[in-house]
Amino acid sequence: MTDAELKLSCRSHLPGHRAPSPAELFAAMGEWCEMHKVTHDVYGSGALIQDFEAKVARLLGFEAAVFCITGTMTQATALRIACAERGSKLVALHPTSHILKHERGNHQLFDHFQALQIGDPNRPWTLDELKAIPDHLGAAALELPAREIGGQCPSWDELAAIKAYCKERGIHLHMDGARLWEATAAFGRPASEIAAGFDSVYVSLYKGIGGMGGAMLAGSAAFVAKAQEWYRRQGGNVYQRTPYVVAAVMQFDARLAAMPDYFRRTQWLYEALRDYPLLTPNPAKPHANMLHIHLPVSRQRALEIRGRIAQEHGVWLFNGANHAALPDRSWVELYIGDNLLSLSDQRVREILALWSDALATA
Repeated sequence: MTDAELKLSCRSHLPGHRAPSPAELFAAMGEWCEMHKVTHDVYGSGALIQDFEAKVARLLGFEAAVFCITGTMTQATALRIACAERGSKLVALHPTSHILKHERGNHQLFDHFQALQIGDPNRPWTLDELKAIPDHLGAAALELPAREIGGQCPSWDELAAIKAYCKERGIHLHMDGARLWEATAAFGRPASEIAAGFDSVYVSLYKGIGGMGGAMLAGSAAFVAKAQEWYRRQGGNVYQRTPYVVAAVMQFDARLAAMPDYFRRTQWLYEALRDYPLLTPNPAKPHANMLHIHLPVSRQRALEIRGRIAQEHGVWLFNGANHAALPDRSWVELYIGDNLLSLSDQRVREILALWSDALATA
């Protein structure tokens, strides 16, 4: 049985949202389209997509927003434009940024910009680290929350200081807000207040929102118009975007409304983990409804434990496992969504006990 088949066979899942089958999703999308009399867009022109773009722009406090088929194209384009406008091709990026870790050198190979790494790989970068860069920067990118370090965010005061410094120095401040909606509950502030002071913001339509794919880029009307033109140049001008937009719009409001519940459940999980010291959370307290759990076993052993518990108990503990810095150690990511909300406190504790016992006897 493959991992995908094993996951589907499980009755209980710790991470994320329940994933409907294609048949279930397409049926729900069809019903929603029928109810709302949806018509297709043509190259991004249509009431549904343009109204949604305007809604996201309002929520983020910007003049305009535009759909893009992938976050990879969205962010590389945004930073390329920013650098051209500011007269420098240098961009400050955290070592764990998506651009550096997952995009296969696209910024270099397509000559979008040049990256300067900033900060410690295990912490968000700071104002002092930004000030220490002597070069003229075109842009700085800040991920809120930073996925690869367990969803960490800078403090509110630190964030405000970074915004002020970038404005003073003429540095375009871009937010990788793939999971920005998750940070609103942690900061206790609306997305528009978090985004205020940034020059551009990217948000995902499929991660916490649960859509099929796609992203939005928000900024000034002039900046967004330039981005639209660059999407065309890069082959991102998809003829009809209706499926991606419908999959996001139909659940967008409900997902945003649930973010405080996801965060409260994350806070509860942190308290529960105190009873299972072999399951060590990072960060020390939740910054968003996601975290890393560090394990006292190798990556291979962690995956074996996951498979055995899935087969014997019908429980899916986590998706991927990663090597840690120390030998025979690993870590996994948990995104707290509908799945953990639907499980009772007692059931979650039973699952954590299963997991901890398996680690103790590994």
